[in-house]
Amino acid sequence: MLLNNILPFTHDLLRRSIRPSESVLDGTAGNGHDTLLLAECVGAEGKVWAFDVQRQALVQTAARLADAGIQAQVEYVCAGHETLAEYIGEPLAAAVFNFGWLPGGDKTLTTQADTSIRALNAALALLKPGGLLAAVLYPGHDAGYREANAVEAWAADLPQRQYAVLKYGFINRKNRPPYLLAVEKLQTGV
Repeated sequence: MLLNNILPFTHDLLRRSIRPSESVLDGTAGNGHDTLLLAECVGAEGKVWAFDVQRQALVQTAARLADAGIQAQVEYVCAGHETLAEYIGEPLAAAVFNFGWLPGGDKTLTTQADTSIRALNAALALLKPGGLLAAVLYPGHDAGYREANAVEAWAADLPQRQYAVLKYGFINRKNRPPYLLAVEKLQTGV
């Protein structure tokens, strides 16, 4: 397929944005797929912060990385992603958020628009010039629909001289399919 689905497309962008030894963020660790990709990209000399409010998610993520033999460069944080600036004090090459609920978990526990936007603002402030912020949104359920609308409005208001924002999604799929908002922090002086 020429047009990748949302998550493979997101991972392709992240791979192209991250170099070995850089620092990156997974703002929603979930089952660890994004965290594993980030850890592979930064290598043993890099740093990955993996946030989740559910300890179960961090345990699953740690197990996935242990199975892959990649874990030394990952710091697991059991806290809301909106608090990320309390834990991270260095520039990030990339940040990824896969909003919604923990796959296979309690569907009543979802990310929320207000804390997600606070997390996105904090991540954007830490993003180095040329860095990438990827936000995968799931408008197919009520909380996700509200969150997607709020995050998209937030992204649309980012100043175009400082950020390039891409919306990637399939418009002919049923049931309000997921989509990606990718934000590149432009080089200073652009």
